[in-house]
Amino acid sequence: MSFPYTVASVALPPAPSSTPPDPGRFPASETSPGIRGGGASGRRRHILHIHYHLGHYPGEGYDPDLYERLIEQLHTFSPRVQALPPMAADCDVTGALRYFRREPRELARVISMRALALYGVDTSIGSADNRLLAAMAADATPPAGITHLAPDAVPAFLRPRPVGALPGVGPSTAGLLVRHGLHTIGALADTPLGTLQRLLGRAQGRLLHERAHGLDERPVTPREPARSCGADHAFGHDELDPSRHRRAVLALAEQLGVRLRSERRITRRLQLTIRYADRTTTTRARALPEPSHHGGALIRTAHELYDSLGLQRARVRGIALRAEELQPAEHATTQLSLDPADERDRRIEHSADRARDRFGPGAVRSAALAGMRLPAERPSSSA
Repeated sequence: MSFPYTVASVALPPAPSSTPPDPGRFPASETSPGIRGGGASGRRRHILHIHYHLGHYPGEGYDPDLYERLIEQLHTFSPRVQALPPMAADCDVTGALRYFRREPRELARVISMRALALYGVDTSIGSADNRLLAAMAADATPPAGITHLAPDAVPAFLRPRPVGALPGVGPSTAGLLVRHGLHTIGALADTPLGTLQRLLGRAQGRLLHERAHGLDERPVTPREPARSCGADHAFGHDELDPSRHRRAVLALAEQLGVRLRSERRITRRLQLTIRYADRTTTTRARALPEPSHHGGALIRTAHELYDSLGLQRARVRGIALRAEELQPAEHATTQLSLDPADERDRRIEHSADRARDRFGPGAVRSAALAGMRLPAERPSSSA
């Protein structure tokens, strides 16, 4: 079966110059071979999703400073750039097309060439009319390739794909859909909205119904969110009691959860640092089972980190907890839970957040923290 889109590998010319090519001087006859689609801009949006092939963590090729330089490079094409740490970004080139007088695929080609020539980084770039389709196109693209999705190519691209390939559909949701005979995105798109809402809930049903039709109105937010945020707690004296250590960890995890939910962000990884009386420190980090901002997941992971240290009557002066590899909550994989307790906890969490918004951050706290006076935690963040 052939689709009306193609993936092209973009090779650099021999001995590239250290000076980045100027998109405005790109030869008018030169295009990316094998890439079809596009056309006049009109009033359509044109979004590029750029995936940089970096390692996930230090020691595996991931370099936060390099990532920042790659994001800065995108700003030479458009001011509307949204960083998606640790390895991707969205770039709205709608206005840039007229300025440079080039098609989206041509700008994508130059971005790919610059990243490789200047930084030695391969890219996979998806080009489409919205962020959802551009991201899915990039996911289907090999390193050094570009996939452009013209509007008339979207159904052929989306419909044969498994439901699990749709952003927002995690393993649990995909399993539920498959058990009801919805194996592909096309089958999901053909299902009446009311049926999906009865199956998945009103909000999730509508979201997946729209995404199955390739609809996504999310704008590219022209700002770079912080890569991490943290909070720390200082004891008034050398604290030897492990129960007080654990309660401080609980308070910090709760505080980070509240902050992440208010900013609509999720974290992939937590880092715990213990500061001792002799001013030495110990640090441990762990990835969450799935990116989240829910208190239960953060608290479990934070306590696991503390337990992994095996502290025996350590004289602790302070504890810091940091949420790393942040990303917008809208990119979270939504898992359906069959555990009524989990759904109850999330409803309670939502109500507690509303109470904090109305009456202040100290209005609601875990029962485990009742009667315990903690000094004010000091939140921090880094870009």
